[in-house]
Amino acid sequence: MAVTVRVDIVSADQSVMGGEATFVVAPTTMGELGITPRHTQLLATLRAGEVRVTDANGVVSHFFVSGGVIEVQPHAITILADSALREEDARALALIEEEARLKALESRTEIGMRETDYFRLRGAVEAEARLKWIEGIQGGVSHTSQ
Repeated sequence: MAVTVRVDIVSADQSVMGGEATFVVAPTTMGELGITPRHTQLLATLRAGEVRVTDANGVVSHFFVSGGVIEVQPHAITILADSALREEDARALALIEEEARLKALESRTEIGMRETDYFRLRGAVEAEARLKWIEGIQGGVSHTSQ
């Protein structure tokens, strides 16, 4: 029996994933973080990107997070995401995301040097990263947002 760690991925509005895993990869602001069971305690800020969870059978599940925090304990990993998307949801949301990308790009061109525009720009960048991830999932290729 493989050694596993409990993994929970939650967003502000729903629980996205809960289960056991042998390996987790998460996009932090300092770079990608690979986590195995019994990893030392850690708290890190997430950036927009792909989370990969490998279960005991070697099956890899893909999730997109737009930011948040990850808490690692020796027997539990908790990802509190600003927003999160399952791989299967990504396939259904392609058209909606394409529209969001176009709106985000339009708003990016309107942004001046005003301080409040930082949040609009951040949202546009996250939408663009999410769309790239969805396109990768639809093509059957896993892409990690940079």
